Amino acid sequence: MKQSEIQNRADFSNVRYAQCWEDSKLLVGALDPAGRDCLSIGSAGDNSFALLAAGAAHVTAVEMNPAQIACIQLRREAYLHLTHVEFLELIGSRPCNHRFDLYRRCRGGLEPDVQAFWDAKKEIIENGIGGCGKFENYFRLFRNYVLPLAHRKSRVNQLLIPRDHGGRIQFYDKVWNHWRWRAIFQLFFSRKTMGALGRDREFFKYVEGSVADRILARTKHALVELEPSANPYLHWILTGTHGSHLPEALEEKNFHLIRSALEQGRFRILNQPIEALFEQEPERRYDAYNLSDIFEYMNEENTGSLLEKIVEVSNPGARLAYWNMLAPRSRPERLSNKLKLLPELAEQLFQQDRAFFYSRFVVEEVVR
Repeated sequence: MKQSEIQNRADFSNVRYAQCWEDSKLLVGALDPAGRDCLSIGSAGDNSFALLAAGAAHVTAVEMNPAQIACIQLRREAYLHLTHVEFLELIGSRPCNHRFDLYRRCRGGLEPDVQAFWDAKKEIIENGIGGCGKFENYFRLFRNYVLPLAHRKSRVNQLLIPRDHGGRIQFYDKVWNHWRWRAIFQLFFSRKTMGALGRDREFFKYVEGSVADRILARTKHALVELEPSANPYLHWILTGTHGSHLPEALEEKNFHLIRSALEQGRFRILNQPIEALFEQEPERRYDAYNLSDIFEYMNEENTGSLLEKIVEVSNPGARLAYWNMLAPRSRPERLSNKLKLLPELAEQLFQQDRAFFYSRFVVEEVVR
């Protein structure tokens, strides 16, 4: 089976992401998935399910980490067997003291190896499956041990109070952005710390410049230009749960849409890299691609080669959407006659990005 470049360098045996930390609103706005056959990087599954909620004709979630496959499968069964409130409880978005009972109601639809994976994690399930990843644990360390060095809990709660734009600027400048905040941010979100505790050192192989500086600038954007009280990603980072606003895959209005799509067989999960899928199904054509931030972990040559292959297996007008965190990636010039950049749409959407770690959002369209 053909492998992706990062498989040769990083460990993919544990849950890295128990949630998707890319804003699904950008994805839906870029891909316009209604009626389209979509290929989606799996991660924990949220954004793949969000495409279903937005009317995708079919979604293939492809993921090379078996632990992430376990996350996606359990979410799928939770959509099928739980109520919306119970679903949020299992994730950890809402309080609950019987999550393992909820898991048992979903267990029968899981593959045997996935059953064994979750059966051995009772305590993790009881704490909410949305918090079991390495990246979520990184935020837990930040929330419990690092953030209190700069801001007490009452001030964090103040940050999450709705304000107009002027009020957010004043709060950030006068209350939030003091020297202790900037100092702990520079330390905790440095390349070294994030590589050791949050992501993987190999994920930074192609990163240019200061990691902490770029994320700090984007954090200011999220706290000032956007409304913190309406940001579910920020709410989880600061409090360990979702507030009244939820990612699209968790919203009540989308819950039954996703369940219906699953019952209709419009979703499949494949445990393999995207490169291997293209080899195994050379005749299949797609209309839309959620590529997450996969090019962050590839050199420019491999990025260009994969984009070229995507063009080959796409229907005319297919859309691609992906994020750059710290390594700049987009289609090479040699593909300019086949893959058109849509910078105005991408920038318009990026300005509303509630998951604020990324430095750029890329939208491209296949031209035939």
